[in-house]
Amino acid sequence: MDVTATLSLGDPLEPARKATAEMLQNRERTFSLPQPFYNDERLFEIDMQEIFQKEWLIAGMTCEIPAKGNFLTLQVGKNPIIVIRGAEGQVHAFHNVCRHRGSRLCTSEKGKVAKLVCHYHQWTYELDGRLLFAGTEMGADFDMKQYGLKPVNVKTAGGYIFISMAENPPAIDEFLATLNHYMEPYDMENTKVAIQTTLVEKANWKLVIENNRECYHCGGSHPELLKTLLEWDDVTDPRADQAFKDHVAASAAAWDAEKIPYAHASFGLRNRIVRMPLLKGTVSMTLDGKQGCAKLMGRIKNPDLGSMRILHLPHSWNHCMGDHILVFTVWPIGPQETIVTTKWLVHKDAVEGVDYDVERMRKVWDETNNQDRRLAEENQRGINSTAYQPGPYSKTYEFGVVNFIDWYSDRLLNNLGAAPAAYLKGVVTQ
Repeated sequence: MDVTATLSLGDPLEPARKATAEMLQNRERTFSLPQPFYNDERLFEIDMQEIFQKEWLIAGMTCEIPAKGNFLTLQVGKNPIIVIRGAEGQVHAFHNVCRHRGSRLCTSEKGKVAKLVCHYHQWTYELDGRLLFAGTEMGADFDMKQYGLKPVNVKTAGGYIFISMAENPPAIDEFLATLNHYMEPYDMENTKVAIQTTLVEKANWKLVIENNRECYHCGGSHPELLKTLLEWDDVTDPRADQAFKDHVAASAAAWDAEKIPYAHASFGLRNRIVRMPLLKGTVSMTLDGKQGCAKLMGRIKNPDLGSMRILHLPHSWNHCMGDHILVFTVWPIGPQETIVTTKWLVHKDAVEGVDYDVERMRKVWDETNNQDRRLAEENQRGINSTAYQPGPYSKTYEFGVVNFIDWYSDRLLNNLGAAPAAYLKGVVTQ
């Protein structure tokens, strides 16, 4: 809402903002959130304004816009965004809104243009957002310099494109430098998206993330995934046995020999990178555990790289193997509706039908995503009941969920300008 609307109408969410802050400040840390956080329309709007419009989001991959004029579009709540490759390889991001009468400029998901031209009245913008043409109809005193596209903060690292709509987005450069280092073996500029899927889940976005942050449910729900995945993220996990620790040590020695980064790196609770081996005898997340793509990525020679897991809150998790990379992003579209996008990336020279079979490579995560969708939707249906009340998380099996809710609570309170919850005082979450 702009300043004039705010002055004339006030903020209709102000009572909900105060109530939200109070619920977070008084909640039991190791319990799930109160019901409104999962199904209330007002709280959903607060999430969009204070989390998704202020934090850093993964908009896409640099390989999706390889050359000048290539663009991709996305929708963040009510905000259409365009990300485009400009001169000298620079990546720009803008609100996908013409400065004339507000029409969307680009209406396709991806494409390539020489200039950005509004289909409505042909206002024309340079790839860096400058207004180049508005027609003589605007009058001789019309100053085009005042009507460039509204920019969105953008940074790139390790093949990922990050955007933030905040005026002053949170610090992220330390994580991005580390991400560059860990992604170096993959040569991400020479990759391509082999497969992309979009799944609509009838559940709040936080339930989707909570489900991802624990493998407590895996044994009963993900038979395909557990043919290759070892659920532990670190040898310090209290459930990790000696056989797992020995497997990690042997894998790390092989990775060291090839100069493949793998050590656990965390940046508060928002970002984490760690490489963990897959089940012994498997090298990729396929049904048989064999390579999904015959052509390995970047400078990689050994297909047995396990899975490098990258977490980026509020909305992404990733698995990087020797033969392909999986990128998952979560996009809220309503208090009880969320889009999950999955991308499978391979070497740009890999040939479909020769180096990889699409159905074979996507099978495990198609099944897993659909299983998770059902779990999240049933979770949502139960939470909507008058019988729901916050329940306790397991401190061992669900510590990742506790971490996510801690991060979410801290960021929401911070962005609302409220005092932190007592249990979060002194906790560094950025």
